[in-house]
Amino acid sequence: MAGHSSKPPEVPQSGPGDPRHAAFGEYSSPPCFMHELHPTFRRSEADPHLPSKAPVVELEGSDWPRIRRWRKETRAALIEQRLQISADERVARSLRISQALKSVLSSKSDKLVGFYWPFRGEFDARPILTEERGQGMRLALPVVVERGQPLQFRAWSPGTRMTRGVWNIPIPADDEAVEPDVLIAPLVGFDPAGYRLGYGGGFYDRTIASRAVKPFVIGIGFEIARLPTIHPQPHDIPMDVIVTDTDTWPRPAAGMPSYPDLKP
Repeated sequence: MAGHSSKPPEVPQSGPGDPRHAAFGEYSSPPCFMHELHPTFRRSEADPHLPSKAPVVELEGSDWPRIRRWRKETRAALIEQRLQISADERVARSLRISQALKSVLSSKSDKLVGFYWPFRGEFDARPILTEERGQGMRLALPVVVERGQPLQFRAWSPGTRMTRGVWNIPIPADDEAVEPDVLIAPLVGFDPAGYRLGYGGGFYDRTIASRAVKPFVIGIGFEIARLPTIHPQPHDIPMDVIVTDTDTWPRPAAGMPSYPDLKP
């Protein structure tokens, strides 16, 4: 469980020349079982411009042990491929995601939005969400309180006092819980049916299922994370919307393009 102390440790901020976003401090992981992933994945030759090179196998829907092994291998391959995206390409892809996310959130400016602290090449939603916060949106970050339990969310804004949670995840030091109306979940992988492949902890599915009123859930990731299927199981809950750097699912109604007129 996340520990508490009378004086939470300071979260280090990025220094001069640090490539991390200076306004937000260092990257850390989303609240999932990152310890299941080997810390030194072997670099692949995956081209981030090509479709996902995650393993593709035929699996029976009820063969959960094999599906679990496949997900672990696929998760590692997709994370490595994501890390191969060059800095310039990442900026371009992230700009397209930001524009599309802004469109999706246009009707939710008065909502409380729970999101994630970026890690291992994930899309960083903090700049666009901070901009939206200026229009009245409220923000919250997730906290792991106990393995096998739903996430707790705590209010966040730039300058919020932070401490360390499970697996060194930066979390708001104030332990007052809030319940987001909207959840933004990071995608390690996703499929055309809207199912999300995460980090293996099941926290987001558990959190969504525990709510009396289901939050609106947006999956965010790069298009290279697209899979034919994640082999969804009964505990998997599909996203309401998935936003990538090339598409939005489900596609908006006619007259509402996924993306503004934006040069790649």
